[in-house]
Amino acid sequence: MQYFRIFSILCSFIVFFVIIDFIRRGLLKEKYSLLWLASAVSILVLSIKERLLDKTAALLGVGYPPTLLFMIAFIFVILIMLHFSVVISILHEKNKILAQEMTLLKNAVKQAGIDPAGGNPAGGNPAGGNPAGGAARGL
Repeated sequence: MQYFRIFSILCSFIVFFVIIDFIRRGLLKEKYSLLWLASAVSILVLSIKERLLDKTAALLGVGYPPTLLFMIAFIFVILIMLHFSVVISILHEKNKILAQEMTLLKNAVKQAGIDPAGGNPAGGNPAGGNPAGGAARGL
């Protein structure tokens, strides 16, 4: 039991500091880190306060208290997955709307007689209006 307690405390600290480091480096936004931090803190508290873990396990009817830590971690992982599923669904809908608006804008630009790629479809210089030709186009 003592080794499991040390292991869970160590893992909680590692998860906590990795999430803080990800936030600091800009790899993870604060609003997406709340569930990760809450899970690390709750597992840390239950790992340090062994009596609290035992009482909570007895209250919930869990026979072996360390399995309660796994249950809590599993619940947090499910909540994180649900949260990211909602975020992905919202982003998918926004992406679809942006693609539709972009198509409408491209069609409006084409109807106005302007080539969206930068050329002039109505005639004129094929080098995009540069009298020197296409060599200086990338400048």
